[in-house]
Amino acid sequence: MSGEQVPRFIFVTGGVSSSLGKGLAAASLGALLQARGYRVRMRKFDPYLNVDPGTMSPYQHGEVFVTADGAETDLDLGHYERFTGNDATRNDSVTTGKVYKQVLDRERAGDYLGATVQVIPHVTDAIKEFMQAGLDGEDFVLVEIGGTVGDIEGLPYLEAIRQLRQELGPQRSMFVHLTLVPFIRSAGEIKTKPTQHSVKELLGLGIQPDMLLCRSENPLPEDARRKIALFCNIGVSRVISAHDADPIYAVPAAYHEQGFDGEVLAGFGLPRHPEPDLARWREITRRIRSPEGSVRIAIVGKYTELRDAYKSLSEALRHGGIANNVHVEEDWVEAEQFDRGDIVGRLDGVHGILVPGGFGERGTAGKIGAARFARERKVPYFGICFGMQMAVIEAARSLAGLEEAGSTEFGPTPEPVVGLLEEWIADGQVEHRSEADDKGGTMRLGNHTARLAAGSQVAGIYDALLVEERHRHRYEVNIRYRNRLEAKGLRFSGLSPDGSLPEIVEIEDHPWFIGVQFHPELRSRPFDPHPLFKSFVEAAVTQSRLV
Repeated sequence: MSGEQVPRFIFVTGGVSSSLGKGLAAASLGALLQARGYRVRMRKFDPYLNVDPGTMSPYQHGEVFVTADGAETDLDLGHYERFTGNDATRNDSVTTGKVYKQVLDRERAGDYLGATVQVIPHVTDAIKEFMQAGLDGEDFVLVEIGGTVGDIEGLPYLEAIRQLRQELGPQRSMFVHLTLVPFIRSAGEIKTKPTQHSVKELLGLGIQPDMLLCRSENPLPEDARRKIALFCNIGVSRVISAHDADPIYAVPAAYHEQGFDGEVLAGFGLPRHPEPDLARWREITRRIRSPEGSVRIAIVGKYTELRDAYKSLSEALRHGGIANNVHVEEDWVEAEQFDRGDIVGRLDGVHGILVPGGFGERGTAGKIGAARFARERKVPYFGICFGMQMAVIEAARSLAGLEEAGSTEFGPTPEPVVGLLEEWIADGQVEHRSEADDKGGTMRLGNHTARLAAGSQVAGIYDALLVEERHRHRYEVNIRYRNRLEAKGLRFSGLSPDGSLPEIVEIEDHPWFIGVQFHPELRSRPFDPHPLFKSFVEAAVTQSRLV
């Protein structure tokens, strides 16, 4: 069905409350259209003024998802990739900061020929350009607008999609609005008024929703659907009950049963048949709901109070569980607590330990302690980015006798086992960085190649000697310490192609102790689990039989 020259646009907006799941809803619709044979492109537009979320605290905005081409983006792009299997690009994540930067750069260059630069038409025209840029024969483009209707910062986006509807026509555009239908326990009934007001707000902006997704705890009763349809000027078949589903990978099938994708196709004048092939989604759901066992993985991090800070990581662990047909119990551990308590007592009995990425000195002692516990107790250990660096510092101190081993990220150190990454090769060009550079967009980002050592554990896991993985880091293990560390059993089993940058370390006389400088969780899919997560959970299963 691909190959059409003109794509159809589906604009997804939200009302009443944030965190209703627009990203998940958009990703699920993308998966359903894809299962019907259509080519899909998914995009997120965020109203905040940051150029990208790269400099934002995870407590502010959750994890930063990194695309293969090196863009730091909203975490919803992770949903898009996991549900469709399509790699997102930098064109698929746009912020108000990015839009205004382009507009102001054009104004400084004189591109507006002396005109007074205004939100309409200049900013809205730029938004429309971003929405239509970089497409390549897709049948559908799903555009999610961040925030909720009524937010002042979101108004230019709503005006832009209103204009695009006028330009594209109803045959090539559709508005899908996700809204809340709360259940008031004290009254014992659901309330449709918030949805009515949300739609009224959209109508005041010139947008009539074509479809309504009504978020609720339980399936929406028929009388409520009819009431919403009546007051929101929409057919009742286009009022979709978007009730809670567990796991999230059950959502595409649940939406299909509600007729969501069929109504979308009908709205574009396309046939509803044949039915989409959802076999792999149902099998994933079955495995999650009916595992043959469970393992407990301790995740020793510094942002554990906000699970969205590790969204892709959590999903990748779940994917590893799917591959091994077990439930992965995530035991979230605040790294700083090891500065105050007993690390052995807290980690004793876990089947695996994972130390994820992070920035800054807070919690480093706890992460180093977790690496030491795993090394000494022979517990499977997975260090990702910062987690690899802490494992190397621990080995340098405990095995190589470098008691003052540290990272220059935290200040001057006599043994800079980890230091600022000042030079690397990207796309055939030499990149340079220094402490004085801006922080935004200046890390080693996106896909980079690693060469694996023949006969190493990771080469066996990947079944390859060259791999491409996504990076997001500013500091790197110092290659000058390689010989001293390898002499003590810490093997540098993955390097950049020129041999200058350590990518992977492993301990050879350990059941499973691997640290990676990149972020493998960003490439894991429910139907295609990342090899490292699949192998790590498998090692945890083996460990569970020993304790």
